[in-house]
Amino acid sequence: MKITWLGHAAFRVETGNSVIMIDPFLSDSPVFEGDIAKVSAGTTHVALTHGHEDHVGDTVDICKATGAKLIAAYEICMALGVENSEPGNPGGTICFDDFDLSFVRADHSSSFNGKYMGNPCGIIITAKTEEATLYHMGDTAMFSDMALINELYSPDIAIVPIGDRFTMDGKTAALACRRYFDFKRIIPCHYKTFPILAQSADGFIAAMGEDATKVDALEIGEYMTVC
Repeated sequence: MKITWLGHAAFRVETGNSVIMIDPFLSDSPVFEGDIAKVSAGTTHVALTHGHEDHVGDTVDICKATGAKLIAAYEICMALGVENSEPGNPGGTICFDDFDLSFVRADHSSSFNGKYMGNPCGIIITAKTEEATLYHMGDTAMFSDMALINELYSPDIAIVPIGDRFTMDGKTAALACRRYFDFKRIIPCHYKTFPILAQSADGFIAAMGEDATKVDALEIGEYMTVC
């Protein structure tokens, strides 16, 4: 599995023959400077954690350009009008050739241009070609039912929001990771995009203590591989 951070909560995940774009906030992102056509080339699926503009981003254009299938909450699929879509909701799993995608709880909100967009979600991607399970927490606070997410899915790779204001801050995110999970690799996100968010992962890394070696604070456009 190859995971590339594209800034904010946007990631490109490659597993088997599938390319999954998660929360592709690119053209309006103040930190993404790459070529959208290049980073989204070969996209087979676009998965959204929730409906806020800084997560929906370029979803519709990417789906149109690549023919990718949209995977998102029911209300998002209906509102965006992407014909090739797979709607879901927390608790459900959708199966594909290379991976299964499960929606789990996230404590946040979800709207687009003032319109309700269903429940916010975290996303579990269980790869079938590698021994890897990825948990993109979406935008969320810490909640004790994270323990059940770990019990059900045992994710070993995490994408964790640390920016504060709209999500967990670094200290709380570290507590969530250490108390409820046994991650092998952790990628922080949702920080240094806007001035009101945390500007570095330093606080998160420090709060991880002896588990700080598990943290991969990627630069925008940088990738990591896991298998």
